[in-house]
Amino acid sequence: MVAHESWFTDARPAFDWAFTIQPATLACILLAVCAALAWRVIGRRAPRPELPFLAPLGRLAPWVPRLLALHAGVSLVAQAARHTYLAPALALPDSPVGAALGIAEGFLGVWLITGFRVRWAAIAVVVAGPLGAIGYGLVPILERMDLLGIALFLVVLSPGADRFGAAPLDRDRIELATFSLRALVGGALIVLAFTEKLANPDLALAFLHRYPAFNLARTVGLDVGDLTFIRVAGGIELLFGLLILSGTMPQLVVLLAGIPFNATLFFLGSSELIGHLPVYGAMLALLVYGSNRELAPLLDTFPSLRRHRTALAAALT
Repeated sequence: MVAHESWFTDARPAFDWAFTIQPATLACILLAVCAALAWRVIGRRAPRPELPFLAPLGRLAPWVPRLLALHAGVSLVAQAARHTYLAPALALPDSPVGAALGIAEGFLGVWLITGFRVRWAAIAVVVAGPLGAIGYGLVPILERMDLLGIALFLVVLSPGADRFGAAPLDRDRIELATFSLRALVGGALIVLAFTEKLANPDLALAFLHRYPAFNLARTVGLDVGDLTFIRVAGGIELLFGLLILSGTMPQLVVLLAGIPFNATLFFLGSSELIGHLPVYGAMLALLVYGSNRELAPLLDTFPSLRRHRTALAAALT
C-alpha cells in the first residue's frame, strides 16, 4: 500500500509514536533496514547493469533531464489547475495570494515542459519547498521531497539546447544529480512510511475504512488485521525508500517498486497519477541510467561535495 493516504482522506490525526515503538512495529522497521543492508551488500558484488537485457534503455541517458523536466512540469501544471501547492493534499488559499501562487506554479510547470533553460525554473521549485513549509508545515513538504529531488537534479544537470534536449554525459554531474534524486525521492518514501503508517496508524485506518480493498491480505482471503497490514505496508514503503536511496541494483528496484505504484492507479485514478508523476520520473531516470553500462556504476555511490565542487560550481553558474 504505497498510496498517499493524506491525499484521499480528510482525517488528520496526530502522530502516535507509541505505535511506532511497539515490538511488532519495531520488528517491521528492523526487517526493512536489514533487508536494505543485505540488498546493498549483495548488489555491490553484482554485475552492472544487473539485468543486461535492459541495456538498450541505456541509450536514452542523454534525454533523462528532458524527461524529468516533463514529469515535473506536468505535475506542477496539474497542481495549479487543481488549485493545490506541489501536492494534492496542500490546497492553495482562496485569496489573491493563493491565486498568484497558482499562476506562478503553472508558469513554472509550463517552463519546465518547454525544456528551454530550465535551471532557473528548477531553482524556483527548490525554493518553493522551504517557502511552502512556512504555510503548510515542515512535514507535508518533506513528504513532497520527490518533486524537489527532480528540481535539484535539473539544477545540477539541465536539458541541452539541441538534439531535443539531449544533455552531455558528464559523469561528475550525473553522479551528483542522481545522488540528489535518490536522496530526496528515497527520503520522501521514508518520511511517508512513518507519517502515514508507522507513526500514524489512525490515518492509515481512516484510509482503509474508505478503501477496504487496500488491505490486500484480507482481500485475497487471509485473516490479517488492519493494524498488522499497516505495519507490513509501512515496512515495505520504508524498504523501497532505503533501496532507492542506496541506488544499488536500480533496475530490479524500479521493477519491484513499479508493481505497487502502478497498481494503485486502478483504484485512485488521476489524483494518484498526477501526485506520483515525480516518482515515476525518478524511477524512469534510475532505470535508464542503471541500464547504461558506463553510467550504472555511478548510481550507488555517495559522492563527496568536495570532490564534485567543480561540477557543483558549474551547475550554479
